[in-house]
Amino acid sequence: MMDTRFWMIRHAIVAENERARLYGVKDVPLCPQSLVAQVPMYRALAALLPRPAVWGCTPLQRTRKTAEAIFAAGYPAQDLMVVDDLIEQNLGELQGLDRHLVPGRLAAPPHPFWPLAPDEVPPGGESMAALLVRVGAAMDRLAAAYADQDVVLVSHGGTIRGAVGHAMGVDARAVLHLSIQNISLTRIDRLPEGWRVDCVNDLVTG
Repeated sequence: MMDTRFWMIRHAIVAENERARLYGVKDVPLCPQSLVAQVPMYRALAALLPRPAVWGCTPLQRTRKTAEAIFAAGYPAQDLMVVDDLIEQNLGELQGLDRHLVPGRLAAPPHPFWPLAPDEVPPGGESMAALLVRVGAAMDRLAAAYADQDVVLVSHGGTIRGAVGHAMGVDARAVLHLSIQNISLTRIDRLPEGWRVDCVNDLVTG
């Protein structure tokens, strides 16, 4: 097996009126003011990311629009493959709720750094533990499909936690202790010896 180098970027900040809610797989827009204010970060990413590379995003507009912002900042525009299995955690009926209303709908105490327990399955949704399995399988498939290539994936905080957890062989409770900021870079390699995490939550500023 040859190396596959993954460059994972969390999408940009979403619109202000969405931030106090759980949005999960809702297709919420990005914040236009933040897109303008953070242009220097997009320029830094455009200069840092490898060329050539395979580019991917999820079905949600916030990941595609973030990739397009990097292209506008200087990285040559690329075709974007859509990777369905790298979408954010599906929070089911909790999506759209104000965060302060969520605790009364839960069966278990939330994780200290996430509104739900790792194994809690919200009505109509999935648990973080299930996300970890889904994302791990997707990363294995991508590593096999793009051996010896660089792959840039614009995705979500939960997804990137899941990818790191898969690489490190840890459970969902552990990955929820990771902080994944908007527009941060996480680097993961699939080597012949196994998975290796190079960096997590790097805020690239040039």
